[in-house]
Formats: sequence, structure tokens, C-alpha cells
Amino acid sequence: MAAQRGRDFLLKIYDDSTTSYKTVGGMKSNSFTLNDTPVEITNKSSGDFAEYMENGGVRSLAISGSGVFVDDAEFKKVHDHLMNGTHANCQIIIPDFMTYTGQFVVKNLEFAGEQNGEVTYTLALSSSGPITMGLL
Repeated sequence: MAAQRGRDFLLKIYDDSTTSYKTVGGMKSNSFTLNDTPVEITNKSSGDFAEYMENGGVRSLAISGSGVFVDDAEFKKVHDHLMNGTHANCQIIIPDFMTYTGQFVVKNLEFAGEQNGEVTYTLALSSSGPITMGLL
């Protein structure tokens, strides 16, 4: 995979009114983590090495980001999902590689502001349920 522009790495949230995914605005930086929590099955006959059950773990995806608060409809949807305890249908785009689409829970949303600066935010989401992957 060739070098990619960071601005093309996107978090999108589903918009019911247009039946499409819209980019959450204001992000300046974000990160994406794929997790797999394996099931350890090491026992006395394993020797000196740990053993893990094949396909026995729990996979999850997490995305976090920060940026400048812009009062757009997509950001409001993230906020509303957090406040209502509902899951957001999101799409994560890693440029020239893959998309990840599924339900995400908004785990954290924080705002900050300095007297002589802009209002910023940080957010964190984790997958909840199956995720579909698609090549770009």
C-alpha cells in the first residue's frame, strides 16, 4: 500500500434522511485499532509456549479522534447516540485499503476550549456486533 493522505482516513455515520454515510466533521486526527482477545488454552503438556484456541477469541474495532468542533448534523448524531445510549451505524474508511461498516457505541465524547482558541473535541467509539469489510 502506498503512502496515503491522513485527511482521507474518515469516520462516517449513517444519515437516515439521505440513506447514505456522511463524514463526521471537524476531525483533525484519528486512529483505528483492530483487537482480538484470544482464548488461552495453555496446559501442562504445552511445553514452554503459550497456546491459543483457533477462532476462539473476541474481535473488536475501535476508533478515536479529535478535532475542531463544527456544529454539523453528523457530529450531532454522534452526540445524540451517546446521550440516548443507542448504537451508531458507522463506516470507517482507510484510504486505498478497506472500509469497515457496522454498529458502534460512542464510549466517550469530550469538549475543551481555551480563552483564545477554538472549541475542540475528542471521541472514542467501539464496535458492537459484526463488522463487514469491503475493499476500496
